[in-house]
Amino acid sequence: MDESSMPSPSVTAPGPPTPPVPLAALLAREELGLRRIAGPADADLLWVHTSEMADPYPYLLGGELLLSAGVLLTDPDRYVARLVEAGAAALGFGVRPVHESVPEALVEACDRHGLPLLEVPPETPFTTIARAVWRLMAEARHRELRRVTRAQQALATAAARPDPVPAVLHQLAAHLDGRALLLTATGEELHTAGRGPSPETAAALARLAGLVTRDRPGAPASATDTAGGTHLSAYALGGEIHTPTRGDRHPQGQGQARGKRVTAPRPQAERLALALATRRREPGDHTVAGIAVVLLSLLTAPHRGTAAADRSAALVRLLLGASPSEVAPLLGPEGPWTVVHARRTDGTRADALTAGALGASLGSTLVDAGYGDGDAVRVLLQEPHAPAPQPGWTLGAATPTPLPALPTADLRAARALAHAEATRTPLATETPATGLASLIPPDRAAAHARTLLAPLTPPLAETLRCWLSLHGSWDRTAVALAVHRNTVRQRIGRCAELLGTDLDDMDVRTELWFALRQE
Repeated sequence: MDESSMPSPSVTAPGPPTPPVPLAALLAREELGLRRIAGPADADLLWVHTSEMADPYPYLLGGELLLSAGVLLTDPDRYVARLVEAGAAALGFGVRPVHESVPEALVEACDRHGLPLLEVPPETPFTTIARAVWRLMAEARHRELRRVTRAQQALATAAARPDPVPAVLHQLAAHLDGRALLLTATGEELHTAGRGPSPETAAALARLAGLVTRDRPGAPASATDTAGGTHLSAYALGGEIHTPTRGDRHPQGQGQARGKRVTAPRPQAERLALALATRRREPGDHTVAGIAVVLLSLLTAPHRGTAAADRSAALVRLLLGASPSEVAPLLGPEGPWTVVHARRTDGTRADALTAGALGASLGSTLVDAGYGDGDAVRVLLQEPHAPAPQPGWTLGAATPTPLPALPTADLRAARALAHAEATRTPLATETPATGLASLIPPDRAAAHARTLLAPLTPPLAETLRCWLSLHGSWDRTAVALAVHRNTVRQRIGRCAELLGTDLDDMDVRTELWFALRQE
């Protein structure tokens, strides 16, 4: 069973991920003349990459159809082993002019390591294969976008019906060709739609619902499992129902029969979960389920209550001049708080609904969509626990901090997001100074940092800080700062000139890093 965070639904066209291209679909293009001569018949292609390096491992992301003419092929077994280790999906080997035929040792290595090997005839350019893959991928994405769009429209229409919750579940079950259930934390079925699951499947769905509705810090917002070949998933909803506590539930008329006054049952909040059982999983199913999660969370949310009124009061007071410290108690616990910055991994902009879904999956309603350049989202968590990675998002988080330090935590979260994007990690956390650095009084450390970094402008100081945090990598720093690598080189050179020091010296780097961490 896999625990994960809820996939953030995208309700705009670019939302669903691009479906991979089945290897069989590429082989079916007769004009390419490709022939599989080794390895398994099934593979999913995500990219096409051409390389004549002896070891292309450092430049592969995984899922590639690697095309090569074997110019530097000397050790086929190690070459194939490294491709498999990098996650390559298949190898396309072009015959002539380097090799008259595919080397037998390469064929044996691909069979041994389980990597599909395609023979590319001399008359088929590698660029033609790449165009064919991109075309197949575009066609598949267009089909998936249309399917997700139809599902979104149907779900939105269902949510406007007089009986919205059953209607949404019915449409969801129809579009995913499965079973959709609204469950309580104890596995009680409130609404269902679609064909009935087997007892084994029903029990597994109840377990998943209990997992995502656990009332404890760090509980997953979604979880998946399989039962008898059926794909199962459960998503925590933002809404809840109120039921009498067990101790206060009485059989109808029991109190009156004994002449005793029956007190009204005390309502007890019970979290809800959306559970799904489907025969297969398509790339856009996460997006469709995410849209349903948002709609059902809104439909099952309690009417405006104390929490909503407090948040409105906090907003009004801020607009009328109150300080953040004065209104913070209205938003929940005094702290510590966790600041999270996020950006979509597919490059699309996050709208209010998508950002709200991210906040719900992280367990917070305090969400700022469109921060900065418009494609970043900020989330403020009231519980002092580390956020979990979110599919479809890149996250940067600061460590939990008290209220007065939130502006600094906001800066650290932004830096952590840049670091995560530069290093291609789903979640990065930037922490304040610890260890030996924490032994120096903060005021003295800050004074030393101001003196040392005085010659640098803020853009130069930020570039230097980012460059040092990424171990002097020009390319990753360029990605993190969204500038050209030559710009990074120029700025670092200017820093060295203004500081009058050698940035290749480890002692110098250490002192500068300490100073930059005091910001």
